[in-house]
Amino acid sequence: MMIIRYSLTKQSEDSMAKPLFQFGEYVQGYSVAVLNERAVRAAAGILFFFAMVTFMNAMLLGNFQPTRVFVVAFLIDFTVRIFVNPKFSPSLILGQWMVRKQEPEYVGAPQKRFAWAIGFVLALLMLYLIVIKGVIGPINMLVCGTCLLLLFFESSFGICIGCKLYDLLSRNKVELCPGNVCSYNPAPGAGGTWVQGAVLVVFLVAVFNVAGWVYSHPTSQQGLQNSAESAAPQDPVEAERCKVPEFAKKIGHEQQWKLHNGCQ
Repeated sequence: MMIIRYSLTKQSEDSMAKPLFQFGEYVQGYSVAVLNERAVRAAAGILFFFAMVTFMNAMLLGNFQPTRVFVVAFLIDFTVRIFVNPKFSPSLILGQWMVRKQEPEYVGAPQKRFAWAIGFVLALLMLYLIVIKGVIGPINMLVCGTCLLLLFFESSFGICIGCKLYDLLSRNKVELCPGNVCSYNPAPGAGGTWVQGAVLVVFLVAVFNVAGWVYSHPTSQQGLQNSAESAAPQDPVEAERCKVPEFAKKIGHEQQWKLHNGCQ
């Protein structure tokens, strides 16, 4: 009983010793504050999944409501991880739980803070454009695409683009990079051989040809739908209302704009 009471008291003292507002952990053997890269990548994958779902809803269905909700959630998450403590970030809590049985891989916290600050600024921009102003246009696609690109590289390849920018702009040498890319020199041919490159080219050519054949042979249901749409008479007033703006045509979102404005 005394041992259990001492253990609980010790845990309470340790938790009180750690400040609430802190970016990263100070682990013995490391000279800078660190973060668990496995949890960070898991959190990036979680955010990427929901970002892609909402992005597809907006692009394919013209439904921007899920995107507006996600932008608010994304901004809250990044506000907590940057200005309070990463360990209280909802996505990092989930990510840490998912990789709880894996050995931590510690990386430097300073470069991560800079990278996440980029995401925070993008989230603020999206909050103003989509949530507050309800703007629908190419600028939204550009900002969303940038967020998706950053999250995809982080979760899929462990490449933190923001961290690389920090390395270029910082006067101090970056420490503890993911995969030890700060100091690791890959052996010649580590990226693959010419035979592997040839296999990749053949694969891409085959997929391109298959795609061409598929698009030139639409299904019978698609053919009937296109015939019905072309045969149906259209009211001149409705036709004027449903005239697609030039920005939607330029980004190839003519059908999405019609769907969003009820012009099918």
